[in-house]
Amino acid sequence: MRVRPTAPILPPSNIQGNALMVVISIMAFLACLTLGGVSMVRSTAASWESQISREITIQIKPDDNFDMEKALTQARDLALTFVGTKSGQIVDEAATARLLEPWLGPGLDLKDLPVPRLVVITIDENNPPDFDAMRGLLKDSIPQASLDDHRTWVDRLVSMAHTTVLIGTGVLLLVFSAMVLTVVFATRGALSGNRHIVEVLHFVGAESSFVATEFQKHFLKISLKGSAIGSALAALFFATAGFWQSRTLATPETDQATALFGTFSVGVLGYAGIFATMIVIALLTTVTARLTVMRTIYEIDTLRSDPTRTDGIAS
Repeated sequence: MRVRPTAPILPPSNIQGNALMVVISIMAFLACLTLGGVSMVRSTAASWESQISREITIQIKPDDNFDMEKALTQARDLALTFVGTKSGQIVDEAATARLLEPWLGPGLDLKDLPVPRLVVITIDENNPPDFDAMRGLLKDSIPQASLDDHRTWVDRLVSMAHTTVLIGTGVLLLVFSAMVLTVVFATRGALSGNRHIVEVLHFVGAESSFVATEFQKHFLKISLKGSAIGSALAALFFATAGFWQSRTLATPETDQATALFGTFSVGVLGYAGIFATMIVIALLTTVTARLTVMRTIYEIDTLRSDPTRTDGIAS
């Protein structure tokens, strides 16, 4: 004797289900876009922090009857006597002019302007020198010299990275909250349209877990399709942006964007995060649907057990 397969409580495809899938796709796309953006900013901030923390700068201001070249060499040699320094480089006049060219224009003659000169010292990040002692020795030997260890910039970069993470986390929470509310309303709408079927199944002996599982399967399929579409679009966006950036690296616009935001490629970990976000969205949608169904069945039981509440039974 063949067992006739049971039909699902909810139709596999309807207008409400398709609309919910579109909403979940949009939510998944926004969530993955936010996650990728936060990952890019954090990576860029970490790169900036690493580059800044590897170097310190000695600035020497010009003065009347002052031998600048001798002072630059003396400052470099003094700095290299400290443990934790690796190398030193004097920024020559041509390099200094190129640094000032965006603001003062080409063909700049440094002899006509009191422009400070720089010495760049490379340090050991894991074992930095004593900056206070170095600063004091430089000040005593060369009064026009000042040491910048970039601590202010590093602190600002760390604060910016933390703020970006907090903002991204807040956006993700808002997206997930909106998606949960959407699923709750969609589940209640599906229950309302099939309430008589749920009541019949429930009161002829079907357990609440059985009914909830049927709804859970339905919304799991919808959420998997929607989150997969949204996540795939986000991954395609980052892949396309990274490809476009790699093909236009020589242009000033792309160079500026790369300097500010880094590369648009999120890497293997970024795509793994997008996949993880897809799974989280699908699970969150499924759990939300199950809890909503269980809550609704509990309300049905409450109305049935209360003889004074005949309006709920009629509805």
